[in-house]
Amino acid sequence: MGQKINPVSLRLGITEKCRSTWFADKSRFGDCVVEDEKIRRYIKKNYAFAGISRIDIERGREHVTVVVHSARPGLLIGRRGSEVERLQANLQDIVSLPVEISIEEVAQPELNAQLVAEQTAQELERRSAFRRTLKNMVDTTMDAGARGVKIMLSGRLGGAEIARSVHQHRGSIPLHTFSAKIDYGFTEARTKYGSIGVKVWINNGILPPGSTYYEEEEDGKNA
Repeated sequence: MGQKINPVSLRLGITEKCRSTWFADKSRFGDCVVEDEKIRRYIKKNYAFAGISRIDIERGREHVTVVVHSARPGLLIGRRGSEVERLQANLQDIVSLPVEISIEEVAQPELNAQLVAEQTAQELERRSAFRRTLKNMVDTTMDAGARGVKIMLSGRLGGAEIARSVHQHRGSIPLHTFSAKIDYGFTEARTKYGSIGVKVWINNGILPPGSTYYEEEEDGKNA
């Protein structure tokens, strides 16, 4: 059961927060969902070099706030904020309300599942051996302090005629434990043989009773 459920949606309201935070009536709901998807696709496509792990969108009555979590915020900000101003102007063409951009740094990219998945995909696109790539990424993640990691690849691995799935697993990945901080990431590697799916699960520890992941994050920021 745990292998067929997205770990993020399963833990919403427990250890995960919603990626989009807003309310709209039936007449505007569909347009807002489409705008959110356009925002995320535009940023991921044009600023992939900044190591973007997550994009949160908050909507109010008068403005839209886009929170970009980046492993390299300096590249996203640009010299004297020029890149942010350009991004804000381009997003303004997508969204009907004024746009505000907030950038937050990802402290440990090695423990972020989405960034690990994208780095694995980049290695596969450079024609690196998939077994060596799996081992290197697992070693790097565990050395960074993860309690457990699992990386799965699916597709025509190594140019084989028949698609298959392989995975590398180390440590503990309790998918059914709601108090476990399981980070999940997915992307696709575009190789000359076709697309290879990359899934990553990272266990960042067990929460103490009565606490949530985002409460711990807020306490860390206030400290």
